[in-house]
Amino acid sequence: RVSFMNNQKPQKPTLSGQRFKTRKRDEKERFDPTQFQDCIIQGLTETGTDLEAVAKFLDASGAKLDYRRYAETLFDILVAGGMLAPGGTLADDMTRTNVCVFAAQEDLETMQAFAQVFNKLIRRYKYLEKGFEDEVKKLLLFLKGFSESERNKLAMLTGILLANGTLNASILNSLYNENLVKEGVSAAFAVKLFKSWINEKDINAVAVSLRKVNMDNRLMELFPANKQSVEHFSKYFTEAGLKELSEYVRNQQSIGARKELQKELQEQMSRGDPFKDIILYVKEEMKKNNISEQTVVAIIWSSVMSTVEWNKKEELVAEQAIKHLKQYSPLLAAFTTQGQSELTLLLKIQEYCYDNIHFMKAFQKIVVLFYKAEVLSEEPILKWYKDAHLAKGKSVFLEQMKKFVEWLKNAEEGNQQLSSYVE
Repeated sequence: RVSFMNNQKPQKPTLSGQRFKTRKRDEKERFDPTQFQDCIIQGLTETGTDLEAVAKFLDASGAKLDYRRYAETLFDILVAGGMLAPGGTLADDMTRTNVCVFAAQEDLETMQAFAQVFNKLIRRYKYLEKGFEDEVKKLLLFLKGFSESERNKLAMLTGILLANGTLNASILNSLYNENLVKEGVSAAFAVKLFKSWINEKDINAVAVSLRKVNMDNRLMELFPANKQSVEHFSKYFTEAGLKELSEYVRNQQSIGARKELQKELQEQMSRGDPFKDIILYVKEEMKKNNISEQTVVAIIWSSVMSTVEWNKKEELVAEQAIKHLKQYSPLLAAFTTQGQSELTLLLKIQEYCYDNIHFMKAFQKIVVLFYKAEVLSEEPILKWYKDAHLAKGKSVFLEQMKKFVEWLKNAEEGNQQLSSYVE
């Protein structure tokens, strides 16, 4: 038994327990948020309000302090001067600093200087990007806890950071919080934010950013449901000096209404709804959404042409098109009551025949059909031929129309003499 025990390999000593305890104790001392806050606030107090010195201090401190773990604390201090309690008030038991956004002057130049501090910090420590985005989302939810001046400064700063790409427009989701919207905080904040954003860039750049995050059609949600109309939005933001934003939203609403109209129109056509019902629906939508007849005739043409599977053979497609379009000519005729609408339709036909190679030879046949069906009249056709046509396939289509146009010029009584026109 003795020899057996002596032959056993001695167990290796393990330090895992000891190492774990030591590491945990070290962690506790090293990553104490109070200590982290004290270090940042002391450094900011020493730099004073010289924001270049602040940026240098923050740059250097990142090597010694754990920004990754305490990003929220760091950004709370830089914005509000200390750690924020839930709701947006400053935590009572903590030291504070006046070197922060909320204690700064309320003007665009000062906020631009602060934006530079954040830019430099996030460029230097890329891992702070996500933490900063989360911080801004949180700050927007806390807006009611801040004073009006603090909100204005935060709005200007956010607009500048959105303009230079430090922040993503998705942070605006926080503004759709029900309580903020209901009390008018979201809309008032948005005014200052968009003013500084547009001041840094322009409305087109703002539109691109909003579109990327599907926010371009949601701006009316800054108001309660009973005030979510283009008229209310337009009045509010125009009076606040943001006419370009009002026009942008009006245009977006119009695009949305046109898309909806086309979708519904195609469904009605595929169901085979009576034309009188379709015409009534379209006219109501035109009135409700202020859509012009020219826009509607283009939508109808597009819808009519997309409801059929076209033959791939050029010699058969013209015959198919004439049969199909003859059926829908009463619908088109209802929305070509103005010369400009007729011209719009002619240009759409030209564009379609050019873009779809099998239709190149069908252009004149379609125009003559619509003339016979009283969808198109003499004057717009002559204007199209003379100087209102597109460059696309111009020589081909003008050549096709030459004989018919000569006949139109010579015909004394259009429709009555139509039988005398030989294609």
